[in-house]
Amino acid sequence: MARRANLSVYKDREVHQVCAVLAEQATKGLEEQAETPKEFELDPREEPEAKKDEPMEEVMLDPKELSRTVKIGANLSEHIKAELTAMLRDYKDVFVWSHEDMPGIDTKVISHYLSVNPEFRLVVQKRRLFNPERSTAIKKEVEKLLSTGSIREFKYPEWVANVVLVKKKQNNQWRMCVDFTDLNNTCPKDSFPLPRIDQLVNATAGHELVSFMDSYSRYNQIRMNKADEERTAFTTDQGLYCYKVMPFGLKNAAATYQRLVNKIFARQIGRNIEVYVDDMLTYVDDMLTKSVTAEKHSEDLKEIFNVLRKYKMKLNPNKCVFGVSSRRFLGFQVY
Repeated sequence: MARRANLSVYKDREVHQVCAVLAEQATKGLEEQAETPKEFELDPREEPEAKKDEPMEEVMLDPKELSRTVKIGANLSEHIKAELTAMLRDYKDVFVWSHEDMPGIDTKVISHYLSVNPEFRLVVQKRRLFNPERSTAIKKEVEKLLSTGSIREFKYPEWVANVVLVKKKQNNQWRMCVDFTDLNNTCPKDSFPLPRIDQLVNATAGHELVSFMDSYSRYNQIRMNKADEERTAFTTDQGLYCYKVMPFGLKNAAATYQRLVNKIFARQIGRNIEVYVDDMLTYVDDMLTKSVTAEKHSEDLKEIFNVLRKYKMKLNPNKCVFGVSSRRFLGFQVY
C-alpha cells in the first residue's frame, strides 16, 4: 500500500557561518581566542519528538576485506535482504575508502571553471601564523593532498589565499579549509538552479523503500579547469600549492556539482532518484534512491550504480544507508 510522507521539518543551519567566523578571527590575528558562538553548539535540526532512524545492520562487501562494509535496514525481509546484499557486493567498485582510490570524473564530462572578473585586482594574502598544534595539522593535510594528487606545488602565483582550521565535532580533529574570500568576490554567481528541498522530500511519498547515498569527498571528484588551477593557490609553512581538483569553499562549487548530477542522472531524476547539493547546508546525504515496492529496490539501485560506474563517480560507504523505510533526508524526516 502506498504510504504518505510524514515530514518533520528541521531548521537549516549554514556550516559556512562557522568557517566565516573563524576566518574573520584569523584575519584579525585572533586564531587562538574566541570560542565558537553558543548558537553553533546545538544542532538546530534536533527535535526530541522526532522519530528515530530505524535500526541498521552492516553487511560485508568483500570477504577478503572484512572492514569494508555498508549499512542496510535491519527490518528488511530475509529475501529482500539477501537480494540487496548480493547486489551491493556485485557493485562494490562504486565505493571507495580513501582518496587514493578515487579516479575522478573525466574532464570531458565536466570540470570547474573560474569566471574571474578582470577588473578586480589580484590579491596575495599575507601568510598567517599558527601555533605548533595547528601547523602540524596543516602539514599532515598538505602531505595527504599531495599524495592523492589533489594539489600540486606552485611558484610565482598571482593569487594567494590562507588556510583556516576548523575543529571537527565528531572526532575533535582539525579540518583545513582555504579562505577563498578574495577570489570568490571576483567571480559572478553561477545561478544554475538547485531543486527545492520541499519538492524533493514530497517526491518520496508513496515509496516503500529508500536508500541514502553520499558521494566520496563530493567536490574533489571534479577536476579544476587546468587554466584556473593556479588561481586556487594557498600558502603554508611548507610552501605554495594550488588545487588540481575542485576544492570546498569556492563560490560556485555547488552549482558545478549540481550541473554534473543533473547531467549524468538525467533519465533517473524524479523517477527513482533525487539529487541535491548545497554547500551552505550541513546535510550528509546528497542522493536518494526510491522504490514504490521493496521488491523493485535492488533493480532501481542497479540502474543508479550503473550510472555511477560509467562516470567513475564514487560513494562513501560510511555515509550510505540502503533499504530503509524512514530516515532524515535534507533535514526532513521521511516516513
